[in-house]
Amino acid sequence: MAVYTLPDLPYDYAALEPHINGQILELHHDKHHAAYVKGANDALERIEEARDAGNFASIVGLEKTLAFNLSGHVLHSLYWANMTPDGGDRPDGDLGEAINEFFGSFEGFHGQLSAATTLVQGSGWGVLSYEPLSGRLIVEQVYDHHGNVAQTSVPLLAFDAWEHAYYLQYRNVRPDFVKAMWEVVNWPDVAARYAAAKAGNKPA
Repeated sequence: MAVYTLPDLPYDYAALEPHINGQILELHHDKHHAAYVKGANDALERIEEARDAGNFASIVGLEKTLAFNLSGHVLHSLYWANMTPDGGDRPDGDLGEAINEFFGSFEGFHGQLSAATTLVQGSGWGVLSYEPLSGRLIVEQVYDHHGNVAQTSVPLLAFDAWEHAYYLQYRNVRPDFVKAMWEVVNWPDVAARYAAAKAGNKPA
C-alpha cells in the first residue's frame, strides 16, 4: 500500500529567525507534522483491515480520522514551501494582479487573510485559495485541518493558527505571529501554485 511520507524542510530550522525560531520549527515539523503523516497512514491501514473483514462498523470514525490527519499533512506540506528566509514584500505579475482584482488591493487582501487567521476559533488556518468554478481567489478559514472550505478550492498560501506553530515564541499573542508570517512568505511558490491551479494542474 502506498504511504504518505514526511517531506524534508527546504531550509534549516533556524533559517526563518527572528520571525519563527528554530525550536518551534523543529518541533512543528519533526513532531506535529510527523504525527499527522503517521495518523493518515494508520487510518488507511485500519480502513483496509475493515474492508478486508467486511466490517464497516467503525468506518465513520475512521474516515474522520483519515480526513483530519491527511488534511493536516497536506496543509503542513504547503506551509513549509510557502515560507522562505528571503520572503516578505508583496507579489507582482499575474498573482499580484489577481489579488488586486479579487480583493481590491494588496492591503485589502493582507487585512482579510490576517483577520481570518487571527480570528480562527480554537485551532485552524487562514488560507488563500483558488476557486476554479469562478476562477477567483478567495480567503478561507480552516477549522482544525478541514471543513468550512469550498469543495473544489485549491490552497495556495497557508498561515497556521494552531498554538504549536507559535506559542513557544509568541505565547498567546496570535496577531504578532500572523504579522511575522508576512515577513517570510515565499511569493514565487504561491505564484507557481496559482499558475498551476489556473491551468488545471495538480499543485506540487
